[in-house]
Amino acid sequence: MKRKILLLPALLLFAFFSACDYEPVDIVTPEENIPENPSNPNPEVPETPEAPTAAEFNALHQEALENLKQEFTFDTSQSVVTFTSEKGVQISLYPACLTKNGVAVTGSVDLEYIEVFNRGNMLTASKPTMGLTPSGEKGLLISGGEFYINATQDGVQLEMGCGMQLMVPTNLTGGQDNDMTIWFGAEDENGNVVWDEVNPDNPQGQQEAGVGAEGGNYYCYFNHFGWTNIDRFYSDPRPKTTIYVDVPEGYDDTNSKVFVAYVGETNALALLDIYDEDTELFSEHYGQIPIGLECYVIFASEQDGEWVYAIKPVTIVADQIIVINDTELDTITEAELIALIDALP
Repeated sequence: MKRKILLLPALLLFAFFSACDYEPVDIVTPEENIPENPSNPNPEVPETPEAPTAAEFNALHQEALENLKQEFTFDTSQSVVTFTSEKGVQISLYPACLTKNGVAVTGSVDLEYIEVFNRGNMLTASKPTMGLTPSGEKGLLISGGEFYINATQDGVQLEMGCGMQLMVPTNLTGGQDNDMTIWFGAEDENGNVVWDEVNPDNPQGQQEAGVGAEGGNYYCYFNHFGWTNIDRFYSDPRPKTTIYVDVPEGYDDTNSKVFVAYVGETNALALLDIYDEDTELFSEHYGQIPIGLECYVIFASEQDGEWVYAIKPVTIVADQIIVINDTELDTITEAELIALIDALP
């Protein structure tokens, strides 16, 4: 449902400011550590699901993304427009900065907006928090919120000539963190987003971008349609390793994914983005998983329009191979899977 944007008397100027209980396990099968499946409180051994096509699996992600979309309209005759999202994020922009094919826009504009704060939605929408390190590797990010913003008129993409501003409540992601920075996201052919930190001195050829925190809010300024993230790298001093996940026969990186949820980090989700066709194992080839880490390995796929999943509590050891058997797979709705992932410690 579309909502009309409220006109502000003047633009709010945002300043930047400097500024679970879990029992470790040595095996990977104890189901008592996993929150109860709300759709199947007394599970029996399920039938082995039939592996889907890539298109069927990707359709689940697209449906989850569509379910997160919020749509608004505003008129370009207004000097400044603002709206408040379902989660309480305030977005302000200048309509006069918008152009279509190089010409200033007049009339009504459609604004599309998505916000992601929890790892359940990160999983179903396929928007994990994996950021590029200075050396080009990928590391886990702790997120203060993922955002997609886009403006069109009559289906034609618009361009932005100046910045927009977001005020994001910090209580949506566990409180204020003064180490957060701005990241832009680029989608790959599978719909996954890889996040790249914005250089505040030269933010990918755009105007100055940044984030500050004060009074229970992050204040963000950037000139960028598409995906934007408030983030910092996860830090763990322990030695690192590469882990491997063996999934049931018939599944690979085209029709399934393997995620890792770190215990205690509810606003972050790692993706094992490497699949070896010879070994038929998922992994991440950067060796960034801390040894001794308590986490949940999550397998996700599709069957008959619903999610197929398995969750394993794991304590990481060096060069670990984690096996997911087909007898451990079960089906669940999108809403139930989100609730199940968000209930993990």
